[in-house]
Amino acid sequence: MEDVPQPADEPYSTGDEVMVYVAEGDPDARHHGKTGIVVDISQDALSTQTERELDSHSYKIEVDSQELDVWFRHRDLVPDAD
Repeated sequence: MEDVPQPADEPYSTGDEVMVYVAEGDPDARHHGKTGIVVDISQDALSTQTERELDSHSYKIEVDSQELDVWFRHRDLVPDAD
């Protein structure tokens, strides 16, 4: 059975190293497996609907010195183990 990486238990911070981990059917699946650093953080009110505080956090990441054009939700990123 495959060991599925899990998102961090706390919000990521600018400079944290992360890996994109999304499903094949996700619109941003082209970024699955890419690793980079958090360069921007945004918060919204999604947690008021889901009752999960981390759902309100979104992140921009930089991969190979280039910022990706996608905001990733907390659940889409896992700590980079490398």
